[in-house]
Amino acid sequence: MADGAQNAPSLSLRQKARLFKGETLALFFALKHPATPWHAKLLAALVVGYALSPIDLIPDFIPLLGYLDDIILLPLGIALVLRLIPPPVLDDCRLQAAVWHSALPKLWLAAAAIVLLWLALAYAVYRLLD
Repeated sequence: MADGAQNAPSLSLRQKARLFKGETLALFFALKHPATPWHAKLLAALVVGYALSPIDLIPDFIPLLGYLDDIILLPLGIALVLRLIPPPVLDDCRLQAAVWHSALPKLWLAAAAIVLLWLALAYAVYRLLD
């Protein structure tokens, strides 16, 4: 480690999780990008689908092995797809992901407003049937 690698800051588990979340979002945008090669799109679809799927290859209730796919397989899949996407395309997709991610507070506010409207409607129906 004499090459300065030991001075490099290490990422916490939370920071790594955020990084993978951002990369997964960038892969989602790469799926729709016309310059993404078809084989990268295919693998990206599998990785993004698996990342968002509630069903795991190895169920999480199995001690230690249950989180193996989340800790090893998913990051390896993301890393592989990132290597298959041309750098300019990946830069564009990362930018789209960052812009979309910065809009999330607005989306949460809209979601909260919709939930409040549904609750008000449910309360009105409840009062009418009472």
